[in-house]
Amino acid sequence: MIIDVRTPEEFAAGHLDGALLVDFKNPSFDAQIANLDPSVSYIVYCRSGNRSAQAAERMRGIGIVNITDLGSLENASAQTGVAIVQG
Repeated sequence: MIIDVRTPEEFAAGHLDGALLVDFKNPSFDAQIANLDPSVSYIVYCRSGNRSAQAAERMRGIGIVNITDLGSLENASAQTGVAIVQG
């Protein structure tokens, strides 16, 4: 599962096809990640890699261990081969 931890505005401007938006800056971030299935493998990205690294650390803190932090949107697209889409 691919998780975009940017803001809704950033997500609308372009995101990986099929990505789930879980805004790291939203106060409900911890509640949202608490609802994720810990047995699933996750790919996390943001704009530059800062938020994705922090998000991955918080996800690991609640027991989600299969996380790959791919940093920026562009790097995540290049590493996964998933297209960037708008909307």
